[in-house]
Amino acid sequence: MTAAILRFADSDHAAIESLLAHYGLSLVRVADGADIPGSFWGEEEAGIIGQTVYARGDTPVHSLLHEAGHLIVLPPERRADVHTDATDSIEEEDAVCYLQIVLAGTLVGVGRERLMADMDAWGYSFRLGSTRAWFEHDAGNAQAWLIAHGLLTPGDEPV
Repeated sequence: MTAAILRFADSDHAAIESLLAHYGLSLVRVADGADIPGSFWGEEEAGIIGQTVYARGDTPVHSLLHEAGHLIVLPPERRADVHTDATDSIEEEDAVCYLQIVLAGTLVGVGRERLMADMDAWGYSFRLGSTRAWFEHDAGNAQAWLIAHGLLTPGDEPV
């Protein structure tokens, strides 16, 4: 487990912005201490409205990637209607959890291992007991969903 969860303030902002832009999303940095628009959980958790992800310096990178993942899995025409809560689909939620790990692997200074450790530290729960165990042994449905929707290659490369 990591000593401290990686926060947006300690990450490569340009790399995250570039990653989100690849999917037609924008990133807005919210002032420290201000409420985060579109945050489902409040506090420091990232928010989503339309095609925009909102984050503060204290927002965990795993939260930012998770919320971005919710927008990425939606067809662009459905994104415009999103405000705070993107889905009630278990399949989509699983796909988003898988995608956030894959996306973390594309970011220098984040990586899959760090993100999975942060997810565990934050309290994500998977029936096999850890994010890594879920990702490696129980997430075939999430991976298949992402492949079927053209968001992932069979080799786990994001499209």
